[in-house]
Amino acid sequence: MSKDRLSPALIRQLFMLFAIIALGYLITKEMTPYLSGILGAITVYVLFKNFMSKLLNKGLKPWLAATIIIVLSIFIIIIPVTLIILLLSSKIQKAVQNSEELTTIVKSKLGQIEDYVGVDILSQVNAKDVSGWVSEQIQGLAGTTFDTVIAFGIMYFLLYFMLINTKNLQKMILAYIPLNDDNIKAISKESNDIVKSNAIGIPLVAIMQGIVALIGYYIFGVENPLFWFVITVVGSMIPFVGTALGILPVTLLLFSQGESWQAIGLLIYGAVVVGSTDNVFRIIVQNKLANLHPLITLIGVVIGVPLFGFIGLIFGPLLVSLFLLLVKIYKNEYGKKETKKSPYL
Repeated sequence: MSKDRLSPALIRQLFMLFAIIALGYLITKEMTPYLSGILGAITVYVLFKNFMSKLLNKGLKPWLAATIIIVLSIFIIIIPVTLIILLLSSKIQKAVQNSEELTTIVKSKLGQIEDYVGVDILSQVNAKDVSGWVSEQIQGLAGTTFDTVIAFGIMYFLLYFMLINTKNLQKMILAYIPLNDDNIKAISKESNDIVKSNAIGIPLVAIMQGIVALIGYYIFGVENPLFWFVITVVGSMIPFVGTALGILPVTLLLFSQGESWQAIGLLIYGAVVVGSTDNVFRIIVQNKLANLHPLITLIGVVIGVPLFGFIGLIFGPLLVSLFLLLVKIYKNEYGKKETKKSPYL
């Protein structure tokens, strides 16, 4: 046989790799719309698996323990999220109905600032156009409601079977991962730490920042402070947006109502006090949980949110961390061979 020809064994191996990659791509592509539900199930499973073990050790049946955890998670996750959505939707509907009028008021106030500064930047702003854009965005958000319901259904369906078949699930995963036990344990620990850190840390930091902002809303006499507290908490969890999602609109509203000094005071309070608490709270929370490098978190969020949606805040940093961990594992596995030292070193 010629040395230039590929061996039949190598051809079969390449064919199998191609088939695995192709089928994996097709499965992933079709599952993409439901990926948030799958990742949500993994997140809840990681958070509650120790509690599941405690319930089983007390003699509860697996199905009963899983049901208790699902009900508990509904009270912790679904009900608060639903209440927040209902609160926001009712307020947003009112804002949409009066958006043209509100835009006109804000534009007039900003026009006064233009006259004072001497720069024309709002001549092209049309109140009707802004109102139409806001309405389109709200309709787009409403259209995702059905997808969200399906995602939650998939999440709890998977979560139930993950909880009652934990041991079988672990055996199945171990059987298909082509790594040794030490590397699998390292990946498992890294994944658990990051999921717990982000699933607990991000909302916790957001709530803490929201409370600080809420104090400012009460100090400067903002109407509906609890509503803006919710907006600030949600904004704090969104990368590159942060608490400005709550602070800036309230500042503009105060300006439009003629309460200039309150608006300026709130803006300074938001930039100095609320803004500075972000780093403080994150340091405190990260010391208690997994201490991720800020650069990994930043890159992970930038990658994760477009890929996975809002839950990408959790799985984006996990993706980056696992990539770095796999590179380290590869180095340990295949980079141990001694190489001839360069005479220049």
